[in-house]
Amino acid sequence: MFWVWMIIVSLIAGIIFGPLARLVLPGKQNISLGWTILGGGIGAFLGGLIAYFLGVKDTSGPDWIQYLIQVICAAIVIAIISARNSKPSAA
Repeated sequence: MFWVWMIIVSLIAGIIFGPLARLVLPGKQNISLGWTILGGGIGAFLGGLIAYFLGVKDTSGPDWIQYLIQVICAAIVIAIISARNSKPSAA
């Protein structure tokens, strides 16, 4: 049940972490809002897994280290999606 909850929360977190990740990336990313949210959700899920395996524990307040890891992972995922979508056209 933990993993199902984590996937649901990660997709919801993608609404926040996706645009945040685009803010920290240099340049312009030519991807849609849907790809931004999906990339943010995937990054949030991967970042949550990394934080879990690193032993970042839940605290009574915000888990800033986990959030930072999730935004970094979201930025990496969005950079990959953006690079895939901006293939040069064949002449």
